[in-house]
Amino acid sequence: MGKRAARRRSHPQQSDGNIHELFDENKSTWDPLAEQGQTVPPTHRDQSFRRHIRPKSENQAALMQAIDDFNLVLALGPAGTGKTYIAVSKAVEALDAGDVGRIVLARPAVEAGENIGFLPGDVEAKMAPYLRPLYDALNDRLGNKRLRTYLSDGTIEIAPIGYMRGRTLNNAFVVIDEAQNCTYGQLKMLVTRLGWNSTMILTGDPDQTDLLPELSGLSEMADRLQHVEDIACVQLRDKDIVRHPLVASMLTVL
Repeated sequence: MGKRAARRRSHPQQSDGNIHELFDENKSTWDPLAEQGQTVPPTHRDQSFRRHIRPKSENQAALMQAIDDFNLVLALGPAGTGKTYIAVSKAVEALDAGDVGRIVLARPAVEAGENIGFLPGDVEAKMAPYLRPLYDALNDRLGNKRLRTYLSDGTIEIAPIGYMRGRTLNNAFVVIDEAQNCTYGQLKMLVTRLGWNSTMILTGDPDQTDLLPELSGLSEMADRLQHVEDIACVQLRDKDIVRHPLVASMLTVL
């Protein structure tokens, strides 16, 4: 086998006729989803990583601007409008820029219509299934290695809502996700944790609460805080949904 390979290297012009390139010479412009005869990749398939995200709608742009301008922001809107992803991405940007020293993530441990019982492990292990959407967004923006490092050294903290009483969150970017599953009392406790040099984002969809309708406090909290100076309340709509187009169509009739 070694002699045969040596002879082929010494006679490069003698190539096996059964061996050929999989694609044509224009490899750099080939795209698997391009139409027949199309060589330039479609713009909607641009998946390259960007350090800073870009809004896909006017309301998303308004949300991103509000996060830059205000220390407390309420982002309300239907599923798939990018509320959580934008909040986490802005938190990572602030951390990388040195504007804050840590990221604090909190999410109510409420199941979506079923009780899965007690979970084994420590607090982080118990909260992990509920925080999976936040982990996915963090992994997308930081990478798995940096995310593990930040979780281990406390730069990114998982803070169960039940343990937030009495804390003051200074020099932190706080993301409260799925806030529609918090009661008014819980939200009042959370927003008053805001400390110096900190930003807090509350995200949620008041129409998709897993609590009894009269128990969810997000709508009442938004109604009261939207009139307070230096607090932003951004409402996203069906047109801002960036998931499958059927999601927006379904939400108009569901």
